[in-house]
Amino acid sequence: MQLHELHPAPGSRPRRHRVGRGIGSGWGKRAGRGQKGQKSRSGGVKGPYFEGGQTPLQRRLPKRGFVHASHKVYALVDVGQLGRFPAQTVVTPEVLVQAGLVKAGEPAVKILGDGELHVPLTVRVHKVSRSAAAKIEEAGGKVEVI
Repeated sequence: MQLHELHPAPGSRPRRHRVGRGIGSGWGKRAGRGQKGQKSRSGGVKGPYFEGGQTPLQRRLPKRGFVHASHKVYALVDVGQLGRFPAQTVVTPEVLVQAGLVKAGEPAVKILGDGELHVPLTVRVHKVSRSAAAKIEEAGGKVEVI
């Protein structure tokens, strides 16, 4: 048996019901929609959140919170986690993704000052906290903000 020889079993795929195609079809004139009313008209479907005229749930619940348009999201990495890299490594967001410290596709990376660092590294990221920059430079490294 070849792929082009496969066919569905007879009767397993009934023909499409074509309504509104003349009185002789049995589904002419009103096409099975009944007489008048919203459901008989084209586009007469209530939305998925319609609750019979009752105030919908998304309007009854209070709205909370606000995110400013210029709010920036950072992937956070602690200074202590940078100790896994060998000395003189240039740590960039791509290197952090390869090391598994940051997920791929994160918009920006920020280094925080938690932990200790004893290896001199060049860190090129989007943002660095003051304490993290101090610890990196204390270990003999450099901080470059991109």
